[in-house]
Amino acid sequence: MKKLILLVGLLTLVTFISGALAQPKPAEKPAPAPAPAATKTVPPAKLEKFGGKIKSVDAVGKSIVVAKGKDEKNFMVTADTKIAKGKETPKFEDLKAGMNVSIEYNKDGDKNVAVAIKVAEAKKK
Repeated sequence: MKKLILLVGLLTLVTFISGALAQPKPAEKPAPAPAPAATKTVPPAKLEKFGGKIKSVDAVGKSIVVAKGKDEKNFMVTADTKIAKGKETPKFEDLKAGMNVSIEYNKDGDKNVAVAIKVAEAKKK
């Protein structure tokens, strides 16, 4: 009989403890959002310009070499590079050696990344 009373008491105790543990915890208040850090406004990078004739076009590397006299520069062409020829918008594949171009570019480390390429219209004779 003592074993039965002890068993019933133990089962009752386990029932109360499991009920207390299964109770949902009160929702914690979310931590207040940290104050925004004071950020310095960085002015946009100033575009540099270079003009001359296209010396070569690398379709695989998506780059062009432009020469003006003895000075020549290599420019990387990205998907964001805007190419214009008058009111037309030619594709990178349309650029050929010998074309006169004016390029606006940003320096990215030791690379020149073309932002805009303006192809000069062919002079009418």
